[in-house]
Amino acid sequence: QVQLVESGGGLVQAGGSLRLACVASGSILSIFDMAWYRQAPGKQRELVAIIGRGGVANYVDSVKDRFTISRDNAKNTVYLQMNTLKPEDTAVYYCHAAREFLDRRYDYWGQGTQVTVSS
Repeated sequence: QVQLVESGGGLVQAGGSLRLACVASGSILSIFDMAWYRQAPGKQRELVAIIGRGGVANYVDSVKDRFTISRDNAKNTVYLQMNTLKPEDTAVYYCHAAREFLDRRYDYWGQGTQVTVSS
């Protein structure tokens, strides 16, 4: 079984920073594409950032130049460094792992961590 546990959320003022962490257990992180999603009340869940097994990262336009996703396979952990936070970033942030094996996709989700940015 694969389990993902997020941490690092909290309340921060606009312009501040937070670093989220997601620790994986039950498998080695290196075999997964890792991503951060977020969902605000009344909104659809959206992909925020993704980092592939090869280390290539991509971001939604609204967080480019402010957020950085990284991975430390030795620690089985993926991070999301969030700088210059805005109230619009307020959401529950979810860690996601994806793997393809024999042309079948496997998806795993964390339980989420709340990020609240005040004005």
